[in-house]
Amino acid sequence: MKTALLRALMLAFFSLMACTSPNQSDQLLLTGLQVVDIETGNIAENQSILIEGNTIKGIFEDGSKTAEGAKTISMEGKFAIPGLWDMHIHLRGGENLIDSNKKMLPLYTANGVTTVRDAGGDLTSSIFKWRSEIKADSLTGPYIYTSGPKIDGPDPTWEGSIEVQSEEDITGALDSLQSMGVDYIKIYESTLSGEAYLEIIRQAEERGLTVTGHMPMSIFIDDAISAGLDGIEHLYYVLKGTSDREEEITSKVYNGQLGFWDAVAELKDSYSEDTARVFYQKLADKNVYVVPTLHIDDVLSFLHEEDHSGDEYLANIPDDVRQTYQRRVRSAQRRDAEAIQFEKELNDLFKKVTYDMQQAGVKLLAGSDAGAYNSYVYPGISLHRELEAFVKSGITPLQALQASSYNGAHFFGDYNQIGSIETGKKADLLILNDNPLTDIENTTDIHSVISKGKLLQPEELNELLKSDN
Repeated sequence: MKTALLRALMLAFFSLMACTSPNQSDQLLLTGLQVVDIETGNIAENQSILIEGNTIKGIFEDGSKTAEGAKTISMEGKFAIPGLWDMHIHLRGGENLIDSNKKMLPLYTANGVTTVRDAGGDLTSSIFKWRSEIKADSLTGPYIYTSGPKIDGPDPTWEGSIEVQSEEDITGALDSLQSMGVDYIKIYESTLSGEAYLEIIRQAEERGLTVTGHMPMSIFIDDAISAGLDGIEHLYYVLKGTSDREEEITSKVYNGQLGFWDAVAELKDSYSEDTARVFYQKLADKNVYVVPTLHIDDVLSFLHEEDHSGDEYLANIPDDVRQTYQRRVRSAQRRDAEAIQFEKELNDLFKKVTYDMQQAGVKLLAGSDAGAYNSYVYPGISLHRELEAFVKSGITPLQALQASSYNGAHFFGDYNQIGSIETGKKADLLILNDNPLTDIENTTDIHSVISKGKLLQPEELNELLKSDN
């Protein structure tokens, strides 16, 4: 009787262990890889990566260890880099575009972009829902960091923004955003006063919140940095720190003598190498991240002359999102020759500024600005175009890649979990047919994607490109 009872107990014990122990059939072993160290640029050849669930369980030389029961796939000669991060996108467009925004999420995964940073919009509740669905594998898409709604002044440009004027308004806005569980604070400046802008940064800093944004031209950029600004979106505002006439130009804006674009023009014309050098060092010392968004500047600057109706990728974009592109197209067609020349000169300066900041040690973030209303800047593929624009500015392919996953993970303080290929980190990988360190365009030569530990091969990636998924 005791023996029978003991056997029954042992059987129950081993059954429980079978249920709670890792199932080796759920393990994935990739062999023959050339693994790129995203920090140093070193490449370890003939490596195996063992994945269990959503975690890298081991990285070792081919054949040096065994993983019995694991599903083994040869990746002979392929290059492994961390899944790419797009550090500036927009999920927006109101209730009418909720379904289309959701349909476009797989486009990021199909292009090896496994993480994105939503930089403010009006679909916050949907974003949190999608994030849960992606985590539960009921929706294919990247992990989404989000700022929730932007903070702006009265009657703001973008719908869904939180309007603030007083200190009490700002306190309430930050209370609301924290209660939503946003990942950082995004400030816009369409109607926001300089005083309110600095107060937002001050209060966010007191709460330990990460805060980035545009910037009113009516304040000094040093004041924003001193207040605790963590990131600058786009390069228009960086130009304030490169001008030897910032004080004069800022005063004109404050007094209503200059509008935004006139101020940008004067900042461009007063660019100073010496002033810029000192400013870049300050950005580096203060650990302020900068998101150049070079690709969208190139696209929008030439909307007046380039016909995108034949773009192959346009077929992947839902019709209602395509319709939002027309607003910028119509605006571009109204430009005169002087405005067109200004755009060209400004874009050339932006590329120089990007390269010089990299050389000075400023931490750059690669962001495409893809989203509704940003014409022909397509989800997923545009991050690759941004990396190419970085390299065209003079930055190395490794530095461009670092501006994606490596700097992105550091920006959010998550580098111990993600952002490089290391044991114990999340299994988000991009497997390429050729070396991206020799040619950045090789990031588009995708063999497969591992997203949350799940292997997606070419046929599956092609299926994700259909907007009706």
